[in-house]
Amino acid sequence: MSRDRMRRAARLLTGVLAAVVLLLCLPGPTGVSERADAPSATPSATLPGTGTPGPTATASPTGPPGTPSAAPSPAPSTGAGEASPGTLACAAPGACGFPDASTTGPRTALERHDTGNMSVKKDGTVIKGWDVHGSLDVYANDVTVIDSRITSANWWGINLRPGFSGLKVLHTSITAVPGKGPDNGGVNYAVSNMGGSSIEVGWCDISVFGNALSMGQGDLHDNYVHDIVAFRNQGGEWQHTDAVISGGGNKGRLTLRHNTLLNSTPVDRGATAAVGLFADTGAVSSVVVDGNWLAGGAYALYGGGPGATGIEVTDNVFSTQYHPGGGAYGPVAAWNAGGAGNVWRGNRMSDGRPVTPEPTG
Repeated sequence: MSRDRMRRAARLLTGVLAAVVLLLCLPGPTGVSERADAPSATPSATLPGTGTPGPTATASPTGPPGTPSAAPSPAPSTGAGEASPGTLACAAPGACGFPDASTTGPRTALERHDTGNMSVKKDGTVIKGWDVHGSLDVYANDVTVIDSRITSANWWGINLRPGFSGLKVLHTSITAVPGKGPDNGGVNYAVSNMGGSSIEVGWCDISVFGNALSMGQGDLHDNYVHDIVAFRNQGGEWQHTDAVISGGGNKGRLTLRHNTLLNSTPVDRGATAAVGLFADTGAVSSVVVDGNWLAGGAYALYGGGPGATGIEVTDNVFSTQYHPGGGAYGPVAAWNAGGAGNVWRGNRMSDGRPVTPEPTG
């Protein structure tokens, strides 16, 4: 073979080898290898106001640990519709990130103080670490009650008098002894705001009092209100009971955020609401009810009536723990859908059904 023919054969063989190498190095049909650990594109549901993750929209309808895996049976007609896909059902407030006995009340050791009905008259007073057997009547500004317990036999546990402001009640338990109160054995207000400005009540464990949190303006957050005790008042009638009550005519804003508000009182023994917004002393206005767990009462929520304005009810859970409809007659009454600034959004039953107020006549 001549030298030229040998060179041509070598070049041809080199080209063939290069082509084979190129074919072996080409990518597959998708251009990338598929990853078995790629995350799902389906978003997970989140409980309103809790940050608690729910199941994905494609998952089986399971709830928190200890809840049945089967979808809940529909309750009687209550103003709530069908459950939304991916909505997590809740069995109990604590299991779903709402306040309970483990997240409220004093965080420190307490020292007993037998005060009786104690009047607080010095501005800036701080009551901390007290086990109060009595009640506090506040005639001063900027008083703070923190990490304490109050067991009252008075009309109230803590009362802010007219003309004073700045009261804070934090990480405190407020209760009474059933049958020992002044109202024919009953007690009425765990915290009462008779002043003209906002007060703060937060991380408190409140029980027994018929109208536990009573005020037209205030910042009520992260509280656990439970075990309200029914009683006949001095008029011989069953006392109306509410976990939160406001009588309208307020000048400031009332905010209820991330509370557990329970009214287990039977409806034939005075139960009114978990949240009662009533136009007793004037129109109800400027109220935020956001991200709370509500249960019990004749209706779990009274929404202020036909004159109510600026009422925002958002992302609340209406629990079926006492009644299939949240309250004995349903989740909500007296909602003024046409009122200026009134908002109803994201509210649902604890079994996942959305809650829509019935039209008012």
